Amino acid sequence: MLSNSTLPNVVSHGPSGRSAAALHLPVKSLALDRRDHGKNDKTTDQQGDRLHHRRMQRVSNGSVEVCPPDIVKRLSVTSGGMTAEVIQATKNERVETRFCAPVLLLVAYERGTRDDGDTFVEGLPGSRLRDFGQKLTFVPAGHQYYDWQQPRSLTRVSYFYIDPAQQSVDPDLGLSGISFAPRLFFENTPLWDTARKLTMLIESGDVSNRLYFEALGVVLVHELVRLNVGTQSIKRPVRGGLTTWQKRTILDYIEENLAEQISLETLARLVRLSPYYFCRAFKRSVGMPPHQYHTVRRIERAKLLLAQIARSVTDVGFAVGFNQTSSFTAAFHRITGHTPTAYQRSFG
Repeated sequence: MLSNSTLPNVVSHGPSGRSAAALHLPVKSLALDRRDHGKNDKTTDQQGDRLHHRRMQRVSNGSVEVCPPDIVKRLSVTSGGMTAEVIQATKNERVETRFCAPVLLLVAYERGTRDDGDTFVEGLPGSRLRDFGQKLTFVPAGHQYYDWQQPRSLTRVSYFYIDPAQQSVDPDLGLSGISFAPRLFFENTPLWDTARKLTMLIESGDVSNRLYFEALGVVLVHELVRLNVGTQSIKRPVRGGLTTWQKRTILDYIEENLAEQISLETLARLVRLSPYYFCRAFKRSVGMPPHQYHTVRRIERAKLLLAQIARSVTDVGFAVGFNQTSSFTAAFHRITGHTPTAYQRSFG
């Protein structure tokens, strides 16, 4: 029965994994159970093989498994057919995360940058995207999710486990009968905003209204359904443009090599097109030529680095691939309307 009393299932997990309860979601429900992560988890000594996920079990214990477990803190809340969990890394050490269970999983990466790694969702090509902060990933029920990384910064991720059979949504929505499509490193403002509200509710420690938590969970489900319908009905490649896999391949490659000089021929080879046809197809799909898109993404990365006011403009320019401060300043001003120095001072 719903009530306005304080949510009882708020569990804080210390980094040791021995003195606090760990989240456990049985395959039939989303109730919390107590177990000791420290007894069964083993630190991997593998070398980051992209196909390492093939060795994972088909069904996990219902929550993401983090290995090693003692380098993260976990905080979770369960109510109304959904568990929301915030996991904060405490050390910049290689880490593996895996999941496979008969519940829906939405992953919201609040902070995430890595020097190396790979992320895999069953049904999609893997991604080695290095900066995945502010991105989302969706894993349908029964699908495998695997991630390994050598982090560049302390990762902070929220996980939302949704049991369709337990959700208090309109039966006409037909949630249990929907075939959801997997999605990896995508952006969706309504989903992100709802996920952030749930995360803030958990972190505030003031989860005094069960109804609010459950209402946000229902909104999250509806947004997932809307996203899935949009994927099935209106997401079509632009005529004469790149296919879905070609666009994803190119954008990921550019993102992972922002500081490098990337030739048109290199990009064209990645998607098995001639340079001439690739350039035309890319512009139709993205709205600008490849070189311009590469520059724009460099400047967006530079804006994040400039927010770290201890870094000099020259260092930031080099970090995003500009060999001269003057060329970096000119490109930054052309795209943003401000000089890098003026932009950085705005954070002071």
